[in-house]
Amino acid sequence: MKRVQRLNSIAAASILAAALLPVNAAESPVPGFAPDSTTRWLAVGQDFLPPDHGPGPVTFDRAHPYLTNPAAAAKGGQPTFRVADLRNPILQPWVIQKMKAANDAVLAGKVAFTTKSTCWPGGTPGVLMFGAEPTYFVQTPKEVWMIWEFDHQVRRIYLDQPHSAHPKPSWYGESVGHYEGGTLVVDTIGLNGRVPIDNYRTPHTPQMHVVEKFRLTDGGKMLEADVTVEDPGAFTVAWSGKQRWRRQQGTLAEYMCAENTADYFRDAAQPIPQAMTPDF
Repeated sequence: MKRVQRLNSIAAASILAAALLPVNAAESPVPGFAPDSTTRWLAVGQDFLPPDHGPGPVTFDRAHPYLTNPAAAAKGGQPTFRVADLRNPILQPWVIQKMKAANDAVLAGKVAFTTKSTCWPGGTPGVLMFGAEPTYFVQTPKEVWMIWEFDHQVRRIYLDQPHSAHPKPSWYGESVGHYEGGTLVVDTIGLNGRVPIDNYRTPHTPQMHVVEKFRLTDGGKMLEADVTVEDPGAFTVAWSGKQRWRRQQGTLAEYMCAENTADYFRDAAQPIPQAMTPDF
């Protein structure tokens, strides 16, 4: 089983409480995604929701319906793995070909692996689809951190500054953001293209440009993100999707994916990524 331990609640609260408060609330109100050290957000689903209008994300093939464990239990059936609908017009031919190979493997009885199940970084925007474990926010005047309890993956958003001229490609890319009233707008480039952007194993290229708009809804009980993806190397047009999270209370847990020694679902073709050379 994966090793899960509780961090020292007193230390965690003292470290996080000061940083998690709304930034300059008296001068310029911003959305308080982390009003205290125990506020966390749990993803409602692990697939992009369709946008209000325009091209949308990849979803499941209607000939092979995707059923989660709860949905299957409600219907008295068996849960299934995701089989992507390759008729989505946003997909370029090479993307369709690559995804068809993944679909064929699933239909042949193999496990549909995801970045999360293989301990890979989620990437942007794929990490927004991480479910089961919550997400925490740290808001400061210069940065916003998104911390996923799963493997303690951290994404940094730098506020009120331009992109670098030539950002070094990375898993999460270079994210810069600003507040527009009650919305945090995040612009990301510099992605390395090594991980899919969703749980349907949809690939992308380093040309990808992602814009996210995070805002509180339902009186602060829910968090919602509108996501727009543009990648002329992988998609025929820009497309959009949504993700939602439910507010919870709880302290950050220590969750080390790579230390799991009894993982029966890891793909030998996708081992845990290791750094072969230093980044410094």
